[in-house]
Amino acid sequence: MGLIGDLFGVVLGGGRNAVRETVEVFRPNAEAQAVRDAAQETAALAQFASEFALPRQGWFDRLMDGLNRLPRPMMALGTLALLVSAMFDPMWFAARMQGIALVPEPLWWLMGAIVSYYFGARHQSKSQDFQRGLALTLAAAPQVVRNVRALEALAAGYGGRDEAEDTPNAALDEWRAGGER
Repeated sequence: MGLIGDLFGVVLGGGRNAVRETVEVFRPNAEAQAVRDAAQETAALAQFASEFALPRQGWFDRLMDGLNRLPRPMMALGTLALLVSAMFDPMWFAARMQGIALVPEPLWWLMGAIVSYYFGARHQSKSQDFQRGLALTLAAAPQVVRNVRALEALAAGYGGRDEAEDTPNAALDEWRAGGER
């Protein structure tokens, strides 16, 4: 028996936790791995939080944000201004339209691509925001159904429905009868 014990001591390592230490050579300790994973996730979240924190914007950033908001209103108001100018001064409007007729076709294609890209990117961004909001709403739907069912059960239990009033209640009947025993 002493020889077998010595052999196991050599193969598995001596001491109290010989089997655990030997197994940890081939497979990591699950508890220690969970601690390492949690520390790694915490570090990653801290990095993301620092990256995506709202920076304080300077005057240039605020100016650029303001300029990025101008194209849509300017295009809409410019189109309306053209219609109004056509009504008030048709000759001025006709002269400007003759000037636009001289713009080469490739420049129109370029203008169309720029406008399409601008509005297409904005449409995609708004569409993705809508999809995220829809996903959050749909994710909350089962909870809403459970809440409605719980409220209906409460209403039924407190006499909010006709079926609840039809259930016999000896104490309530006695009280209604005037407390006669």
